[in-house]
Amino acid sequence: MKTETIAAIATSLSESGISIIRISGNEALEVADRMIMTKNGKKVSDFKSHTIHYAHVIDEDNIIDEVMVSFMKAPHSFTAEDTVEINCHGGVLVTKKVLQLVLRNGARLAEPGEFTKRSFLNGRIDLSKAEAIMDIIHADNEFALQIGMKQLKGSVSKMVSSIREKIIYEIAYIESALDDPEHISLDGYSEKLEKNIDAIIDDLVKMESSAENGKIIKQGINTVIVGKPNAGKSSFLNFLLGEEKAIVTDIAGTTRDALEDFVKINDITFHIFDTAGIRKTEDVVEKMGVKKALDYSKDADLLLYIIDSSVPLDDNDNDIMKITAGKKMIVLLNKSDLEPVLEIDEIEKKLLEYFHKKEDIRFLKISAKEKAGMDEFVKIVKEMFFNGEIKLQDEVMITSMRQKENISDAIASLRLVTESIKMSMPEDFLTIDLMSAYESLGKIIGEEIEEDLVNEIFSKFCMGK
Repeated sequence: MKTETIAAIATSLSESGISIIRISGNEALEVADRMIMTKNGKKVSDFKSHTIHYAHVIDEDNIIDEVMVSFMKAPHSFTAEDTVEINCHGGVLVTKKVLQLVLRNGARLAEPGEFTKRSFLNGRIDLSKAEAIMDIIHADNEFALQIGMKQLKGSVSKMVSSIREKIIYEIAYIESALDDPEHISLDGYSEKLEKNIDAIIDDLVKMESSAENGKIIKQGINTVIVGKPNAGKSSFLNFLLGEEKAIVTDIAGTTRDALEDFVKINDITFHIFDTAGIRKTEDVVEKMGVKKALDYSKDADLLLYIIDSSVPLDDNDNDIMKITAGKKMIVLLNKSDLEPVLEIDEIEKKLLEYFHKKEDIRFLKISAKEKAGMDEFVKIVKEMFFNGEIKLQDEVMITSMRQKENISDAIASLRLVTESIKMSMPEDFLTIDLMSAYESLGKIIGEEIEEDLVNEIFSKFCMGK
């Protein structure tokens, strides 16, 4: 299949040791031959595949740069197309000049993610592996990197393909039996099918349930700090970040807007927001800050409710407890270095009155001022989100909400199959929902997916990838 030859800078455009310009397509060699020559007069088309050579980039009679050039012959390249990579010096100006010369000689600028898209369209990788590449690029902790690498090696696609094989076998068996009832019997088949489908549903439910942890490992725990003014929220944020980012004063209501940052502690990433103190106020600006705090709380994975343990609860605490019900929460009793007037039992009783679930609440005494309690804090987070320990081992974990939706759709279709069996529906009726499940799982690896969705997925990739 003849495609346009594309090119892009595959490295960050900044001052660095080298930059790489990638060219891919049917005319990659021709484009390179027009502008690259070795010292002894060889062109790129003279290179053996998967070799690298010292050469010059030439614009008419002018040498633009000294470079190293590699060539990978189709289909043994990332895109499964002829691919040339030019390793030039890493200056911004020289990199741009080399790219402009590539484009003048017949290539067009690649769209974001177009190299990976071609790899997918040419059958070198499936869609789950393509998404894993972006997870690896954006990984900001060891666990996210491990998950991305496992998916790139095929952990998700192998599991999905195996389940699809089981489903298509059942479809084929039913259709064969209906076409040739004399030789293939369906007597007792429904009971066997129900057992097989239940086993498949169990496997899919495990994959589906891994999505939440996968999302949290990849994107970080969406964490919102709430509490009354002057409870120590900003001090705790500074404690987590290890820097004085938030202004800390004895004046209540200092924080008017949400402060946002990422912090990594023991390979757990927190996407953390410090919000305005929640209280009844007539100050217009402070009211806006309080509203924003409430909005952020609605979307939080974890709330850190900071309470000043040296002062009693009041109506503002009651309001906070009402609006945060239903969320995972760590209640941090701050200022533990002062004489406490609050105990955990009293706070827990109040929270349960406002429909908080006991299993979603943890308590910890801290002193942001004395920087005490961090080890225990991390331990509690692991208990709440990772059953005490982040373990990957051989577990198939998904990180894409698109994949989770496809798995959920497949589970729903398979449950319709088991319901139909219980209702003694005819076997040909069962194949409708079996095929629906098969197609939903196919969307995960890209076998049953619309072109618009493919374009949307790859548009999120960076340029040159």
